[in-house]
Amino acid sequence: MPDPLGPLFDALESINAELTGFAARLARLEDAGAVRGTAGKKGASSEEGSDSTRVPGTPIAWHKVSEDEREELWSQFASWVIRMADTYELTTEQLPHACWWEHGAVVAELTAVWTGWESTYSSEEDAAAGPYLWHDAWARGIERIGRMWLGECTNGYHQQKFRTVWGTDPAYRKTVIEAGPPGAGAGPSKPKAA
Repeated sequence: MPDPLGPLFDALESINAELTGFAARLARLEDAGAVRGTAGKKGASSEEGSDSTRVPGTPIAWHKVSEDEREELWSQFASWVIRMADTYELTTEQLPHACWWEHGAVVAELTAVWTGWESTYSSEEDAAAGPYLWHDAWARGIERIGRMWLGECTNGYHQQKFRTVWGTDPAYRKTVIEAGPPGAGAGPSKPKAA
């Protein structure tokens, strides 16, 4: 009788091998001084051919990108999104043409997939599985966008979501911070044993 967990262990072994390869690649990049923030170093040229201090594939947090870098980086990103939407024939239900950039979570999801694409396709050192793994991440990302982040925008025009914005209420923030993590406070008192 075959081991029912055999396929699971095979998949975990494959994932472990991929992670080991990624760790080795990261170590080579770090050894070469190609990490973001290294003073005086220039990264690889961008798609449009201009030099940038950003290494392709470096994660991006848009709220941390400097004003000087934001315009060029956003232009590269938006051009990539448009090209991918055409290449993969995305529908409005998958990515709304009229407003995708107005949804922070959609931009974050697409940014993560973009940096993964850059990492996969900017180096010839990547293992053959890199493009396959990127396509898997792309498919899952597009599914999440359509399922979780869009609301009613799939009808062809932007519809603002009606929700409570958590970060605008200082009293709420104070209450949550003062409460601490589960189990940290006194919590409900337990009856004493007789």
